[in-house]
Amino acid sequence: MTTKDFIQDPFFPDCPIRNVLARIGSKWTLAVLYTLGGSDAPMRFRDIEQKNPDCSQKMLTQTLRGLEADGLVHRTVYAEMPPRVEYTLTDRGRSFMPVMQQLMDWAYNNLHDIVTDRERYYGQD
Repeated sequence: MTTKDFIQDPFFPDCPIRNVLARIGSKWTLAVLYTLGGSDAPMRFRDIEQKNPDCSQKMLTQTLRGLEADGLVHRTVYAEMPPRVEYTLTDRGRSFMPVMQQLMDWAYNNLHDIVTDRERYYGQD
């Protein structure tokens, strides 16, 4: 079952971990969190978009909304003409940065061996 606010695994519907990991594991979540985490100042949508040029506006909007819904990103709208919107990490979002960095370090440190193993595995056909 999937709703706007809750992603439920049909095989393990009572597992809250899968719900959280489904959001974190989505295609653009880590890229957007990394982008926001690398800035000391709030970022506007266009700034985030420029740092992730292969992410469409629609996907970036959906990703930011999901992260805001989960309390990882804070969105501030300024009543100006034209309206200005800025995004920052929340305390929860910042608390995830060391975990994400560990994951990125692990991927970087194991990339060569993983690619070699894939080539060996798929070369067996």
